[in-house]
Amino acid sequence: MALFLCFLFSLIFSATACNRCVHHAKVAYTQQSALSNGACGYGSLALGFNGGYLAAAVSSIYKGGAGCGACFQIRCKDPTLCTKRGTKVIVTDLNQNNQTDFVLSSSALMAMANKGKGQDVSELGVVHVEYKRVPCQYRNQNLALRVEEMSQKPYYLAVKFLYQGGQTEIVGVDVAQVGSPNWSSMRRNYGAVWGTNQVPTGPLQFRMMVTSGYDGKTIWAQHVLPDDWKNGLIYDSGVQITDIAQEGCSLCDVSSWK
Repeated sequence: MALFLCFLFSLIFSATACNRCVHHAKVAYTQQSALSNGACGYGSLALGFNGGYLAAAVSSIYKGGAGCGACFQIRCKDPTLCTKRGTKVIVTDLNQNNQTDFVLSSSALMAMANKGKGQDVSELGVVHVEYKRVPCQYRNQNLALRVEEMSQKPYYLAVKFLYQGGQTEIVGVDVAQVGSPNWSSMRRNYGAVWGTNQVPTGPLQFRMMVTSGYDGKTIWAQHVLPDDWKNGLIYDSGVQITDIAQEGCSLCDVSSWK
């Protein structure tokens, strides 16, 4: 009977996506500094993200860097130790140890705990949790681009995307001179950093291909870098990504966040 219900649900939902699924896994923890200097390339800027509640995620979540900046709500399964709400983390690194889905910053781990239970949670070492992806929200903050030090005008440009909102992933980036239809494709160097050796002259505009579950769309930032852009500076894109993503869940996954 259970197999039949699974098949029936698959027929009903095969062409759709459910709300962001609840997943069951394990997490470990480490120091914030280790995660800020992680594979996404945020560096010390990450310490200012989300109150320093950071996480390294396994490759299925990191997605070759596309998962950098994604936000997750995580809570441990023991109500005697942890709050019902849990803690919200942002992905800043790749977790190469497949024994846990996430490695949290120590502050994020402690934030899951009930009052007076932080030490008990940390002593577990590995914590059984449930988690779901949630929107990233940056109050009064647009998507921003930081020009990386490796850039060498006019031969090479590398930018890092910061403060990406919503539940989306940037999977493609193009750059062009403001007002020009001649776009140059950028490639993901690593993590949140994209680069190109075909650098247009003048002030620059960007367009980003953004996916949200099964859907994709283009975000156009019309005036981002001035003609005299400089390495190490952060520039406001003038836009923000706020899409709420969906995903295909396991056929019989009817778990909900309560």
